[in-house]
Amino acid sequence: MKRILAILTAIVSAFVILSVSGCDDKGGKEYIGIISAMDKEIEVLIENADIEKVETVGGEKYHVGTLCGKNVIITKSGIGKVRASSGVTTMFNTYNISKLIFTGVAGGVADETEVLDEIVATRVLEHDYGIRTNDGFIWRSGDPGIGDTPGEYYYCDKDLVDIAYNAAVEVVGNDHAYMGTIATGDQFIASEEYVNYLKTEYDAYACEMEGAAVAAICIKYQIPFVVIRALSDKADGNAHESYDNFIDIAGGNSCRIVMKFLKSL
Repeated sequence: MKRILAILTAIVSAFVILSVSGCDDKGGKEYIGIISAMDKEIEVLIENADIEKVETVGGEKYHVGTLCGKNVIITKSGIGKVRASSGVTTMFNTYNISKLIFTGVAGGVADETEVLDEIVATRVLEHDYGIRTNDGFIWRSGDPGIGDTPGEYYYCDKDLVDIAYNAAVEVVGNDHAYMGTIATGDQFIASEEYVNYLKTEYDAYACEMEGAAVAAICIKYQIPFVVIRALSDKADGNAHESYDNFIDIAGGNSCRIVMKFLKSL
């Protein structure tokens, strides 16, 4: 009887472990994680990938397979810092991820950029994290001390940045590919005044809603990462209209850059 109970206990324990993990890839083969905020930003990648299986973990679909000869996990997290950090954490705890790419669209900030240009982040920051005082807003990093500049910026992996930038140049041309700072906040920016603030205060090239949250989690897990963004708008008074018109093209361009990136690894 004791032996039977021991066997039953072992079976139940194994079932619980599998149920919690959601899959059996953790600790197995290595994958490159690819994540975006929206389905439109990864459609081209999924269409071109050889998907072996689709697993649902935490309410989101994780596409497991190969793309451009590399083992990949492709998923969308949802919009905003909370959903992005949750999606990346779930991916890291479920699969054996060697490096991570965050891809998608953003609003342009720098004067020299245009809609459909590509920005490869060298560093990212949370522009909406800080202290609201009687004298105004005082910016602070979301997690002081984990970036190369403590309490301010999260830096992308330099080698991955260089590969991504070269891939962007091949896809959209040298005049439409940039490297620089991307500002993250839980706001869709459609204000010339705030765009000027982001440009002046942080020397930002683009603004979006997920990159810095993803970076913070990658740094904690010690996973090298890069953020690749296509400009769907200029984050000004016409941002919503421009976004609606160009999101499909911009998202597709970023996907093609990711595929070129994978081929270059």
